[in-house]
Formats: sequence, structure tokens, C-alpha cells
Amino acid sequence: MAWSIADVARMSGVTSRTLRHYDEIGLLPPAWIGSNGHRYYEEADLLRLQQILLMRELDLGLREIAAVLDSQADRVAVLREHHERLLAERDRLATLARTVGRTITELEEAKEKNSMTKINRPENLFEGFDHTRHDPEARERWPEHYEQSRRTIETMTPEDMERWQREVTAQMIRMAEFMAAGTPPTDPAVQSEVHTHYQGICHFWTPNAAAYQGLAQTYVDDPRFRTNFDKVAEGLAEYQRDAMAAYAEARLS
Repeated sequence: MAWSIADVARMSGVTSRTLRHYDEIGLLPPAWIGSNGHRYYEEADLLRLQQILLMRELDLGLREIAAVLDSQADRVAVLREHHERLLAERDRLATLARTVGRTITELEEAKEKNSMTKINRPENLFEGFDHTRHDPEARERWPEHYEQSRRTIETMTPEDMERWQREVTAQMIRMAEFMAAGTPPTDPAVQSEVHTHYQGICHFWTPNAAAYQGLAQTYVDDPRFRTNFDKVAEGLAEYQRDAMAAYAEARLS
């Protein structure tokens, strides 16, 4: 029995775009390609995809996953090796959950008092965040942009990095407030916020319209990015994507 790429995407939650990328890099080629050009997968391919997704959950890079799957390595030993990573990630997420919880409480208290938001201890906003966990994949998929971004980051002082992290958090909260108020993504106020976001991205690399739209879609498709948005507000990833897409079409095309 074989399943189409659409079937596999539906069953696994992996986008067709990601499956095509896995095929292009040789990580998960389909069992065969039909006369219509569509990819079809058999049971062995589904089992391989399951193993890929498991190792992605353990933060292995795509090249590392391919090396494990294509070698005679003891996969149980590999899983044991990364078990400690998973436990450490559990602890990191617990810290992150506490961070978001504190922020929600302080924002709600400020709203009730009808006062300007004031975080008692700003450094607490960033407990639990790991800003390097996407580096291996970024280096693999977008080498030129990764290198440009890396050079920029190397010039940043700890104060610069903290200021940037604060602004990223503030931007996500402002976008969540627009979404909660029912403001359309195309509204000038929202687009002004997206312009600030785009300028922040340009500090690291300069995306054209297609690249910026691709980044916007990644916020939705990649569960790691999506989770970060959803921790601020459910549905924020889609709202951010739609606002960025409108910006790219109006300002970058």
C-alpha cells in the first residue's frame, strides 16, 4: 500500500513543503513518483519518517539524523545518548512556562490598574529562552543568510543582545494585543509594527518579498517557532504570518 504526499502530510502533521525538502536532501525519498509527478510513500518510508521526527524532537540536525539512519549505528544507544538532552529540555520548558506566567500576571495587573506596563524584573522575561537551538538547521538550509546573521551577532555586546531580546518579546506582545482587539492584519497600525519587525530582521539579513513571506510561513509550519508564538497567544503565528505577507506584497514586491 502506498500513500500520497498529501496523505503523509495529513497523517504526520509534516507539511508537504518539508517532505519535499527531505526528498531533495536525500533524507526521505519517496518509494516512487507517479506519472503525474506526485510522490508516493510506502510503510517503510512512514517508519523512517517517524524516526526522523523522533530525532528532530531530540534536537538532532538533519545531517546527523541522516548519518544515524543510513549507518549501522545502534539506534537505542543514540536514543540513550540524547535522553539527557530531552530531560534538560523538559527543565528548560518548565522554566520558560514560569517566565511566561509571570509576564502574563504582571501585564494583567497593569491592565487592571489602567497603567503603563511595567515589568518588575525585566531580566525575568528571558529565563528559559535558548536562542541557539535553531542554529544547525539555519546553517544547513540558508548558509548565506546564516553567515551574514552570525557576523552581525558576533559584533553585538551582551547589552545589545539583551536589548534585542526585549524588543522581540515586546513586538510579540504588541501583535497579540492587535489580534485580541480584532484588528485586521492589513490595518496601518499593524503594518507599522510589521515594518519594525522587518527592520529588525534586516539588522541580521535582508529578505526580499519571497524570503520574508517564506519566513512568515515558517513561523506557522515549524512547530518550534509556532510554539513560541502560541505561548504568547493562541493563533498569533497565523496572525503574524498574514500581517507579514501583506507587508511583503505591499512594500517589498
